[in-house]
Amino acid sequence: MTQENTAGAGKCPVMHGSQPRGTTANQRWWPNQLNLKVLDQNSPQSNPMGGDFNYAEEFKTLDLEAVKADLMALMTDSQDWCGRDYGHYGGLFIRMAWHSAGTYRIGDGRGGAA
Repeated sequence: MTQENTAGAGKCPVMHGSQPRGTTANQRWWPNQLNLKVLDQNSPQSNPMGGDFNYAEEFKTLDLEAVKADLMALMTDSQDWCGRDYGHYGGLFIRMAWHSAGTYRIGDGRGGAA
């Protein structure tokens, strides 16, 4: 055994021995990783309206009848790529919600739609 090998022979390599030098960041292993900033919801950084936006005041300026008319047109305008059921897309949305909901287990909190 050389002097180099015996220097740390009696030490735990996890906490007390010499540690490898260099970066341990995830970018070293996955340099082209997915940008997860979209998951930073409900934070001041993800507010597209800015700090001075007043939701209640802006809601008062909304023409609700026009919104309802737009939704009705959207729900009844048949698209070639997805036909409507009996003249309306409401049934499709109800089925999609039903299938995504699944069964919620109270015991372990699994299942259901998030």
